[in-house]
Amino acid sequence: MDLGLLLSSLIPSWTSFYDLSFSLVSLWFPDQVCILAVFFIYLAIFGSFLPGKLVPGVVLQDGTRLHYRCNGLLSLLLLVMVLGIAAKMDVVSLTAISDRGLDLLSTTFLFSFLVTLVLYATGCNSRNQGSSLKPHVTGNLIHDWWFGIQLNPQFLGIDLKFFFVRAGMMGWLLINLSILARSIQDATLNSSMILYQFFSAFYILDYFVNEEYMTSTWDIIAESLGFMLGWWLLQNKVELTTASIIANCFVFIIGYLVFRGANKQKHVFKKNPKALIWGKPPKVVGEKLLASGYWGIARHCNYLGDLLLALSFSLPCGISSPVPYFYPIYLLTLLIWRERRDEARCAEKYREIWAEYRRLVPWRILPYVY
Repeated sequence: MDLGLLLSSLIPSWTSFYDLSFSLVSLWFPDQVCILAVFFIYLAIFGSFLPGKLVPGVVLQDGTRLHYRCNGLLSLLLLVMVLGIAAKMDVVSLTAISDRGLDLLSTTFLFSFLVTLVLYATGCNSRNQGSSLKPHVTGNLIHDWWFGIQLNPQFLGIDLKFFFVRAGMMGWLLINLSILARSIQDATLNSSMILYQFFSAFYILDYFVNEEYMTSTWDIIAESLGFMLGWWLLQNKVELTTASIIANCFVFIIGYLVFRGANKQKHVFKKNPKALIWGKPPKVVGEKLLASGYWGIARHCNYLGDLLLALSFSLPCGISSPVPYFYPIYLLTLLIWRERRDEARCAEKYREIWAEYRRLVPWRILPYVY
């Protein structure tokens, strides 16, 4: 899992590479640094102390397991409430983020780059032999920096991988709300903006309602920690037809059902391998690999749901330009690359069991296509 994901979540889009390069000049304007610093400090403090369900992670190779405090929904609601009150008192501006979008993108990019360098240096100096912190160095500097060399690096007792995933999701919602405030102030609110705002807000809130499912995903259990749309709608007014709105809703609903359903089935299976899947006993290969429900349709069916959701976030922008489709294209590339690495890892780990699973479930992501 790389911190590039943080960039794509915190700053969903940009209008042009020219504007981006121009904004690099203002990297260290105090406003941008202050916004990011306050945001991360808030998440670190309240994420550690607010009440929430303590969810055990998967058992690691050394027999240990991390525990995750799933209080993201409470942290998010409290943050939105505090910002709303502060805006009412004229302490902060609701459009502060949308007004500084490109500068925040630049600052976040530099922050992510520096964090990955620190993680690499810290990992190289680690003498911890536990599964979470033991460094896995290949000797290739670029490879080790990009992919990361520790499974679950920590800072002041905070699991950084879980922390940055949460930061990306919360940051995405704050960006959207700021853009929504700007469109209301400018009287440019239309069906495209409403559709995008509803889809993304539903997706983000659903993530935090079901945050514990994240603890059993590939990102958390296997990836090390190493290294897009609202602004387009503000600057390009898009009017959707009724048919387009219905089609967009259909893509979102199917994507959500597949994405959430697949992740939930896997999470429940890991906690209780005998739990019913779609009302029937699960089909299991080698007592380890689930081949029922969505996982009997494709070996990475959750990726299909994620891609459909990403597409539904871009469709409100229309099809007049490829720019709004950066995120689904980026995600498609990322997930195919990740799927290939996961296939190689599973083939090595499960051997003949994995070969049997592949025969039973031949499709990787999209049945009859890939």
